[in-house]
Amino acid sequence: MAENEVWVYSENKNVCLELLTAGKELSEKLNVPLASLVLGHGVKDVAEELSEHGPNKIYLIDHASLERFDSMSYAAAIETIVKQEKPKILLIGATKRGKELAGRLAARLNAGCMSECTEVDIGDDGSVIAKRAAYAGMAVATEKCKSTPAIVLLKPGRYEKAPSGGKGEIVELSLEIPEPSLKLIEFKPKEIKAVRVEEAEVVVLGGRGIKKREDFQMLEQLAEMLGGCVGCTRPIAADLGWYTEWVGLSGVAIKPKLYIGVGVSGAIQHVAGIKDSKVIVAINKDPEAPIFKSADYGIVGDLYEVIPELIKALKEVSKKEG
Repeated sequence: MAENEVWVYSENKNVCLELLTAGKELSEKLNVPLASLVLGHGVKDVAEELSEHGPNKIYLIDHASLERFDSMSYAAAIETIVKQEKPKILLIGATKRGKELAGRLAARLNAGCMSECTEVDIGDDGSVIAKRAAYAGMAVATEKCKSTPAIVLLKPGRYEKAPSGGKGEIVELSLEIPEPSLKLIEFKPKEIKAVRVEEAEVVVLGGRGIKKREDFQMLEQLAEMLGGCVGCTRPIAADLGWYTEWVGLSGVAIKPKLYIGVGVSGAIQHVAGIKDSKVIVAINKDPEAPIFKSADYGIVGDLYEVIPELIKALKEVSKKEG
């Protein structure tokens, strides 16, 4: 029996590698094994790859009914093995699918579920403690889970990916899994034109200083020239609706090699989401903007003058090198 083990799961391999890092810290504090769940059909190669990144075990459930993600089928499968093995903690990646799965699983197990967490730790009494943004990112809530297992939804980008090393045991489980209640008629993968902001090595990010949605074209041009992508602060996405997600404590966390904040004031909630960037460049016409305190390099000036000049300079460098 795997009682008191720490388990991690995400349908996204990169997110699962981040969860393994978080899970490793917890398992070492509790002095218990770390395991990863792999569900799907024809996914033994995924299990083999993850087994080389730190877990003591990989629980593999390979079944035809799991070929396509269905939250009810996946929740039923995980519920079965949780009741059999009785882990102490289950870390799930807070992706769209992960959130749907965690909610269903918590209801089936009558277990506590801490969502949108940015950190997870073990308290002095051995309880599971997690932190998440509250009041629209204006505060940080610390929560304690009283149930077993403690289900924790961890936001992607908060932990480094687990490095390779060691070889965990792959445990193949045979379960009776019901057919999905929904039948897939057609599947069309979404066209992705650029790298996700969480994975980009260069991020050009716009804040309140950007006057119009169309003005982000300047940032997109600069980002393209640098081989990166564009992001924004919470007011741009949540208040104005120009983008669907934002960077910050209540949004996604990034850790690019180069971050360029354009018209970003530097509120503490935003800085929390960029603090792991290798180099931070700030462009703001207000010399007292808080972002400059976190920046490695700062340009005090009107972004509508600075950005075109940067683009011009990069074009000249490109011509010389070409």
